[in-house]
Amino acid sequence: MKERFNWDALGIATSLACAIHCAILPLVLTSLPVLGIDIIENTAFEYFMILLAFAVGYYSLWHGYRKHHHRIAPILIFTIGILLLIAKQIWHNYQAILLPIAVGLIILAHFSNYKFCRVHQHAHADDCDH
Repeated sequence: MKERFNWDALGIATSLACAIHCAILPLVLTSLPVLGIDIIENTAFEYFMILLAFAVGYYSLWHGYRKHHHRIAPILIFTIGILLLIAKQIWHNYQAILLPIAVGLIILAHFSNYKFCRVHQHAHADDCDH
């Protein structure tokens, strides 16, 4: 039996890891001066993580769209979530509002993609390869 890699599970795990990272990083960064470590906020790393989450997530959602359900909604929801993550980087004062909404939308996108892939009843289009 051929095993398949579940890209939605990876996308959800990546989103949760991002949420944990974003929740714990401020605690760690504020504790570092107590330990004698002075570190400046690394915006390049943050943007890299957002880009990585976008690349993995978009590939996962595109696979479900193209090969299974042909519904654009998960990709749109995901894109809005990623844009909110970028907005969080730009407007730090609204981080507490933007971050939970962004992560929730990203997880919702992957969850809806997963559900659509499971109940699509093989409604294939010309671009399907199975």
